[in-house]
Parts: sequence; structure tokens; C-alpha cells
Amino acid sequence: MSETLLECNQCNSPYGYPTGNGLYACPECGNEWNPEDTINDNSLKVVDSNGNELQDGDTVMVIKDLPVKGMPKPIKAGTKVKNIRLTDGDHNINCKIDGFGAMALKSQFVKKA
Repeated sequence: MSETLLECNQCNSPYGYPTGNGLYACPECGNEWNPEDTINDNSLKVVDSNGNELQDGDTVMVIKDLPVKGMPKPIKAGTKVKNIRLTDGDHNINCKIDGFGAMALKSQFVKKA
């Protein structure tokens, strides 16, 4: 018996499996979804560390020191990042940070300012 696995629409795990009632379930985050609904939903939903939905152009604040490869100092907690751009993938925020330049951040390490 061959089952078709789908990527989870919440955590992007590649192990979403059919539950038998038309829905798929994710073993990693517990999310259940209807694959027909996600095909029609093209909006990118990104949430910060507090669960607030982020939008392109928002200002966020870094919540913990983040080491940056090739830089002598980390991005400090409390650093304000303006005019973010949301992307798909693991590092789902593109931005420019003063003193560091253009980079990608994970939304779990920021909160909406």
C-alpha cells in the first residue's frame, strides 16, 4: 500500500500523511488540513514568537542575541528591524540590519514591534 505524503502547510514537514477522512495530518506539529483548501490559499502566513501574524513592511524586534557567521559580534536582543519582507522557507524574513547588511531571519526569534 503506497501512501502519498504531502508537505505540512504549517511547519513544512515533508511527512504529512492521509488520515482517511479526506484530511492530512502532520506527525511533527499535529496540524490537520484539507489539501484542497491549501491549493486555493496562496497567502503566506508567518507568525512571530508570540503568535502575531506578520506582514511585509512590518517592524520587528529581535528577542535574543543571534550569532552571525563571519561577524565578530552577534545581533543583540532588542535590535529593531524595519521594513521586513516575508519569504517561504526556514528563514522566512528577509531584511536589512544596520551594521550587518541584508540577511534572513527566522520568525521564531522576533516579535512584532
